[in-house]
Amino acid sequence: MSNISFNFTGQTVVVTGGARGIGLELGRFFVLAGANVCLMDYDADEVTKAAAEVGARSVHADVSNTADIDRAVEQIISDTGRIDIIVNNAGILRDKVLWKLTDDDWEQVLAIHAGGTFRLTRASVPHFRTQGFGRVINVTSYTGLRGNVGQANYATAKAGIIGFTKTAAKELARFGVTVNAISPNAETRMVASIPESKKAELAATIPLGRFGDVSEMCSAVAFLASREAGYITGVVLPVDGGISI
Repeated sequence: MSNISFNFTGQTVVVTGGARGIGLELGRFFVLAGANVCLMDYDADEVTKAAAEVGARSVHADVSNTADIDRAVEQIISDTGRIDIIVNNAGILRDKVLWKLTDDDWEQVLAIHAGGTFRLTRASVPHFRTQGFGRVINVTSYTGLRGNVGQANYATAKAGIIGFTKTAAKELARFGVTVNAISPNAETRMVASIPESKKAELAATIPLGRFGDVSEMCSAVAFLASREAGYITGVVLPVDGGISI
């Protein structure tokens, strides 16, 4: 993280699912790049600790709740004066084969992944329009295209995010707003918990032979969030070592 080359000084960045994992590391990255960072999460205690750790603001909000999101965005505008970049990263897993999925398993996963992406983007649009600038980066997954046993709900949500990204890119381009997504394959806590033998098998299926470092996900998001990427929109960027080839 010491070789930060992106400069986001004066910009406000909001990262959902910011209490841990990729979201927390994105917060750390953007703070080092000079941004005013707001880490948003439904877990108030964890996001407060995470924000203090990296020097960001903590925002307690449930992305599946419209009133929460609207309140949070207005507070961010009040605190920082603007909103420039949003990273829709929040997500949960409720993995079961489809005949064992409950309505709640289905609805909660879609409400947080796809619904959260929609709600924060919608709430940010009036501010993007006023500024004539905005960057939206959504986190999707190769599972949204390929499917995966036990993840019908997750795959549906992630496929929906791809469709949302492309539609929002077309709708918001006239306001100077780009909308893109990354499809990551990172060594998160979930990957770290896999037994080493199984992890080695999975790594062998990746053309580059390894899982990505979280910092590599941060660099991809930062590029899409930068002014230099202003002519790129509607793209789903695989940051996955080639596994989606």
